[in-house]
Amino acid sequence: MPQPQRENLLANIGFNLILPVLILNKGSKWLPSLDPALIMVLALVFPVGYFIFDYQRRKKANLVSILGAVGVLLTGGISLMKLNPMVFAIKETLMPLLIGVAVVVSTKTKNPLIHALLYNPEIFDIEKIENRLDTTEKKTAMQKLMLGCTWIIAASFLISAALNFFLTRIVVKTDPRIDQAAYNAEVGTQYWMSIVVIGACTLPITLYAMWKLFKGIEKLTGLKVEEVMHGAEQPKDKAEENDVK
Repeated sequence: MPQPQRENLLANIGFNLILPVLILNKGSKWLPSLDPALIMVLALVFPVGYFIFDYQRRKKANLVSILGAVGVLLTGGISLMKLNPMVFAIKETLMPLLIGVAVVVSTKTKNPLIHALLYNPEIFDIEKIENRLDTTEKKTAMQKLMLGCTWIIAASFLISAALNFFLTRIVVKTDPRIDQAAYNAEVGTQYWMSIVVIGACTLPITLYAMWKLFKGIEKLTGLKVEEVMHGAEQPKDKAEENDVK
């Protein structure tokens, strides 16, 4: 199975974080003749444009990335309509909350979101793993493992939702109807702070889910971590053993 084309991490960070934050915080100084509402739109063009470009290049988009793009568009809409900062806080809370709910609900579908978030072909050699799940007991155990990881990841999104609400209420206080430029700067600050604060709080949870998944796969398949990673070479002795079989 060919390895999916990987996303450009530097481009992702640049277009989704660095450029929007810089424009939101410095746009009024760099472009004093431009309406602050249009500066907000300009800042949000970059993440939306990158989403479209990346989808065209890789032909791949999951629910999380789609909701992320929708969230950016909602931020622009809230700003242009000059809605109360509380509306922005609610939006910031709903996005991770909806993803967490979707992760759980998707376990009832043919394509659970946990496959895109953790158990995906960019990380794991899915075919090699599934070939080792050769009994009903192993397949059932794998399903229970995936369900456990699903609840862990869903919990991380729930925590993100709560943190987003409190952080947004602390940072974004200016009503855009009164001072759009100040509102833009506060949104930019909230943008990077939410990544840092929420990342620091939820990353350990995500790493625990990944560790749990690795250990579970190792126990069920007898394969080491380096053997189940996508593109990893199979040890010669095991390859020869499989050839004999």
